[in-house]
Amino acid sequence: MTLQAHLVVTRPAFALDITLQVAPGEVVALLGPNGAGKTTALRALAGLTAMAGGHISLDGQSLHTTAAEQRPIGMVFQDYLLFPHLSALDNVAFGPRCQGASKAEARRVAAAQLARVGLAEHAAAKPRQLSGGQAQRVALARALAVRPRLLLLDEPLAALDAHTRLEIRSQLRRHLAGFDGATVLVTHDPLDAMVLADRLIVIENGAIVQQGAPADVARRPRTDYVARLVGLNLYRGVADGRTVKVGELPLSTSDPLQGPVFVAFPPAAVALYRTRPDGSPRNQWPATIGGIERHGDNVRVHLDGPITAFADITPAALADLDLMTGQQVWASVKAAETHAYPA
Repeated sequence: MTLQAHLVVTRPAFALDITLQVAPGEVVALLGPNGAGKTTALRALAGLTAMAGGHISLDGQSLHTTAAEQRPIGMVFQDYLLFPHLSALDNVAFGPRCQGASKAEARRVAAAQLARVGLAEHAAAKPRQLSGGQAQRVALARALAVRPRLLLLDEPLAALDAHTRLEIRSQLRRHLAGFDGATVLVTHDPLDAMVLADRLIVIENGAIVQQGAPADVARRPRTDYVARLVGLNLYRGVADGRTVKVGELPLSTSDPLQGPVFVAFPPAAVALYRTRPDGSPRNQWPATIGGIERHGDNVRVHLDGPITAFADITPAALADLDLMTGQQVWASVKAAETHAYPA
């Protein structure tokens, strides 16, 4: 592993205690709700936040006792923090100059990095003359110009509008693929994490609650936060074969298991009826509509009952069913759409 770290940070009302391992060339994304400890972890790695315990090892060398400015780390901050009075070239050259490079050598390295991110023709531009996407790429070039072994990205796409974000996300993925050190990315956007990261680490209340490949985390969430993040209804229950008891509600599933399990199904798999449906073998339960809201091109219906669930239906279905908050309905989901896995 390029990076091996045990990060312990304590504050009066918060404690972070997590272990990270990142392989050469690997991109790991830290995900979690606000206040979970994601940025605290990043700042601890950078030496910007003091640790109460633990260790940081990079390429086999102890790092946690090294001053921040001496760590072989490049960092891209959420608001980029470019020097407003310097050109793009001199912003990128700043790091090599701090490392002792001559002005000519630092500018040569900076020019090469700007070319790498497609901004050679903007070398003389000041930050105020750059678009948000261009400023993000200058910040990335500046982080890479110091030849880091660890690259830290703190919400690197958060300041971009939706159209620019799409383009820059794709470019950033290509740049990260060419970096042979370890990369740790903090984001609250699941799409950024799924596109950019090789592995996800989910942090809640200062602790790791789930980690794995993006597809595995998305397919088998283990907390309500992760389920909401990837758009699934999630429950804990007890399995007996293909039946899972969630509270008092039995749910048929496609997976035969025994003992404590999670059960998940997408909101789009939930069908709503004015009266109890009959016919095909479905999971069915009575529910009360707790709220209705737009959700992309569809409508998301909040359901209260023996289980709390979300159902995504079309605007046409909403009109046909004449649904409104407080109304009693029946909800159902096919067993084939209901997946269980060990808790």
